[in-house]
Amino acid sequence: MSAGARRRLRKRSKERGIALVMVMGAIAILTVMLAEFQDETSAELAAATGQRDGVQAEYMARSAVNLSRLLIASEPTMRKAIAPMFQMMKRTPPQLPVWEFSDRLLGAFNDEEASKDFASTVGVDITQGKNLGMPGGKYELVIVDEDAKINVNLGAANDIAHIRLAQEIMALIGPPQYSTIFEQKDGTGQFHDRISTCQAIIDWADVDEQAFNCDLSQLSAAQNAGVEDAWYQLLKKPFRRKNAPYDSLQELHMVRGVSDDVWSTFIDPDPTNPKKRVITVWGQGAVNVNTANAQTLLGVVCAGAPTADICVNADQAALFLTGVTMARGVTMGAPMFGNTRDFVQALSGQGQLGPLLSSIGMKPVVFKSQAEFQKSITTESKMFSIYAVGVKKGYRRETRVQVHAVVDFRNAPNLSQPAPATANPFGGSGAATSAASSAATTAAQGAATIAAANAPSTGGTVVYYRVE
Repeated sequence: MSAGARRRLRKRSKERGIALVMVMGAIAILTVMLAEFQDETSAELAAATGQRDGVQAEYMARSAVNLSRLLIASEPTMRKAIAPMFQMMKRTPPQLPVWEFSDRLLGAFNDEEASKDFASTVGVDITQGKNLGMPGGKYELVIVDEDAKINVNLGAANDIAHIRLAQEIMALIGPPQYSTIFEQKDGTGQFHDRISTCQAIIDWADVDEQAFNCDLSQLSAAQNAGVEDAWYQLLKKPFRRKNAPYDSLQELHMVRGVSDDVWSTFIDPDPTNPKKRVITVWGQGAVNVNTANAQTLLGVVCAGAPTADICVNADQAALFLTGVTMARGVTMGAPMFGNTRDFVQALSGQGQLGPLLSSIGMKPVVFKSQAEFQKSITTESKMFSIYAVGVKKGYRRETRVQVHAVVDFRNAPNLSQPAPATANPFGGSGAATSAASSAATTAAQGAATIAAANAPSTGGTVVYYRVE
């Protein structure tokens, strides 16, 4: 091979090497670009899928809220069906706690597993039904009776309500086993005893600037203890007390003396189970003795009878708590009292349950005023918290959205009530009208629309709504 041929061969080899390097470089750059593009696309797809699943989960939770409102609204109709049986026993038919069985009663509208559970419980074949079930997801539902708890918003009411709330709070936090909670410093290094904590809870919601006196021995005298203190102004980030009703339970965290120990002991003992809450800001005021837990009942009873044995004797208090818990277990949630008078008679050792309580060693309760005490209790709940969690199942992941709604049924009409008649917005006939008549018709139509919007719904009125 000649020297020229060798040079040409070396030149071609070099050119092919350079071309190969350029090709490999281009492939490497394209690989990096493709990997980055794939990551971006995957992230955007995951975000879009997560957002889609979040919306679907939220609407599953909303569906559970609406179904719950329908279930609670149908309770008076169910109660009417069993009324003749109670009338034969000369008893008032009690409110049926249908909300306690919401997961089973509404199972037909849930996922496949809940639908099968509903079908086996009721003994029906739901496969013949239409628009049942919830494909691709489910909801988890808990309905909490807010009238079974002590309402701290009584502090925003009148003086009589203030005294009742003070008595209930002091009866709740008063037992000696809780003394260590009020003997420790809070996060700011200060001490808060029972009286100052009770006072702060009431003063936060009342409208005046006078400190309320929670000393039960002095409630019959002047009810204020001077001007409300400036404790909130001495904090690192000062603020003023609200002097208005509580809007949410979390607002109690801002109140003087409500430490983490107080919160976990008296307000929300188990965050995973809202039914164990003892305090509320949404109740109607009177406590439902058929649904309140034993600790709440003890506080309410001791507010009306502070010198009763169950309020001053630890053994009697333990006997009362054990008896209430056992009775609830035996009745499996069925209401025991048709009216407030039955409850007062039972604790007084009278009626049908009174002798039974006496037989287990519980001493009769002597109320300061039975009439006044009956005003603080009820046997029918009207305020409910609905905790609905929508669960959307995806590939190797699960999206959960919780909706917390508080519904007021105090003014809700019964399902059997006919819907109110609405005025004809077109004024009756289809004949042409004058300008003045058209204006009057438009005004009447607007007034009718506003009245219809403000009319109470059979599903109650939503007073609190939060998506979490």
